[in-house]
Amino acid sequence: MQVILLERVAKLGQMGETVKVKDGFARNFLLPQGKALRANEANKKRFESERATLEARNLERKGEAQTVADALDGKTFVIVRSAGETGQLYGSVAARDILEALAAEGFNVGRNQVDLNTPIKAIGLHKVVLHLHSEVETEIAVNVARSAEEAERQAKGESLTSADAIYGVDEDALRPEDFFDPDADGNAEDDE
Repeated sequence: MQVILLERVAKLGQMGETVKVKDGFARNFLLPQGKALRANEANKKRFESERATLEARNLERKGEAQTVADALDGKTFVIVRSAGETGQLYGSVAARDILEALAAEGFNVGRNQVDLNTPIKAIGLHKVVLHLHSEVETEIAVNVARSAEEAERQAKGESLTSADAIYGVDEDALRPEDFFDPDADGNAEDDE
């Protein structure tokens, strides 16, 4: 299906371009979201008459997205979750959880703007990209930890998943002899 783009669409084209897309993509996404019009003579004339308004609206949205991106750029958001000793989360951190953390700080971001391909399943610092506008994106850090104190330690660069971080023990100092008596072979005959 041929459509006229009403705004820039990533990997598709710029505003005003006529592009050929699959019918389902046009019917299910571009047309209902108001991102495109079917390419026919009436819609071409309509687009040309509304072009200045559409460009002004696009610039306004881009400006709003850029101010949010500037405020978010480089920020770290802490999410506290239960996790095992190895750092594996008992659940996961999904886009919804990141949105809640953003909302708690006063940022209004849509769920489809969070670029999280797979849920976060381990504690640590994770980079998440936010697509605030088709031309504006920013990166935030998500600090997933078991507690606020651990989050502070992680932010300083400390690892919380190794044995020394969890138990306060140096892994190299652990030897098998510390746990087993080499003289005890487990035979009852020797005890007599």
